[in-house]
Order: sequence, then C-alpha cells, then structure tokens
Amino acid sequence: VIVGQRYMVERLLIGLLSDGHILLEGVPGLAKTLAIKSLASTIHADFSRIQFTPDLLPADLVGTMIYNQKKEEFIPRQGPIFANFILADEINRAPAKVQSALLEAMQEHQVTIGEQTFPLPAPFLVLATQNPIEQEGTYPLPEAQVDRFMLKIIIHYPGKEEERKIIRQNLSREKAGINAVLHPEDIIKAKKVVREVYMDEKIENYILDIVFASRNPK
Repeated sequence: VIVGQRYMVERLLIGLLSDGHILLEGVPGLAKTLAIKSLASTIHADFSRIQFTPDLLPADLVGTMIYNQKKEEFIPRQGPIFANFILADEINRAPAKVQSALLEAMQEHQVTIGEQTFPLPAPFLVLATQNPIEQEGTYPLPEAQVDRFMLKIIIHYPGKEEERKIIRQNLSREKAGINAVLHPEDIIKAKKVVREVYMDEKIENYILDIVFASRNPK
C-alpha cells in the first residue's frame, strides 16, 4: 500500500508501541494520510478522521450536551475524539480553542463535556498532519501542544524508482487490500513488553545529557 517511506512507517510503529502521539509534516501527496489510515486498518479498533478547519469548534471534536425530551435532561453526545486512532488532518488550521481541547485529550487521555469528564478508549493515539507550505488560514501550534507529540516526522519526496512504482500501482486496477490482524488488547500487551526492556544506566545518563544540553545549550 505504501511505497517507500520506510523511515515514516518505522516511526509510526515506534509511536504506537511507545504510547506517543506523532506529528507528520510534509507537502500534499506524500502518503501521510494514507499511512495513518493503513496503520489503523491493521487493527480491530475505532478510527476517526477529523479534518481541521478554521470554523471547527471544540464541540465538533469532543462532543456536546444535548437535551433528551423523554428524560427531560441533558445527556452527553460523544464526539469523534472517542476512538483508538485519531487522524487530525491539517491540525494547524484549527483555532486555539480546538487545539486546547485536543491538548487535554492527548495529555490526560480524557475529555470534558459540560461538567462531566470521560476517559478515552485504550490504546489512544493521535496522528496529526500539517502542511509546511501553506500559511494562509493556519494557526501556529502552541508549545504545550507540540510538546505532547513524541515524534515529529518530516516527510520527503520519494526516489525516482519509488515514484515509478507509485505510477504503476495507481494505473493497476487491483488495489492492495489491508486486513486487520490485531486487537487493541494485543497493542496494550506489546506496550507492556516494551516497558520491560532492560535499559543500562549508561543509556540513562546519555538521555539525561541530551535533555540538559537542550535546556542549557551554552
């Protein structure tokens, strides 16, 4: 389904198993959305694609309270954020209020509708895309939200032979299908295995050196 882009595919898997959200940046046509949809299709899990636009409201993302005439009370209607995999397409086109609502979901794995707080399903992974070229009608992502992403993947153009494969694949009448082979429980178990991987103290020190060097570059 995905021709080339091995770097991107590997890091999508790293984010999935490390419980980290991912931001993909690249010009249109580099299979960002296709890669995310393909990853979600391999798992028997809920998938939501949210197209971020300047007129999007927080209620369009998390849901809202609606009035039930039979019960004569307000009940919550959950939004598309209640899924295992969230494709936040062109995330930088949404206003600050929507980005704040998404930030709560990414950080706390929960959302607030009215006065009630609801946990999000596990596993929960946000895979966002943004176009670095078009700046009109976009909103810069706040630092707090950028910090919620474990990885930022810069997508580059494929090579000449990869482009040739893409042309031939698009001309072919037979489209490659994707079968779901895993369940959410399998992903949760795999994450536990990742946490049990032994890490030597030298690696810990190396990580700490990088962190402190980034804070104090002098």
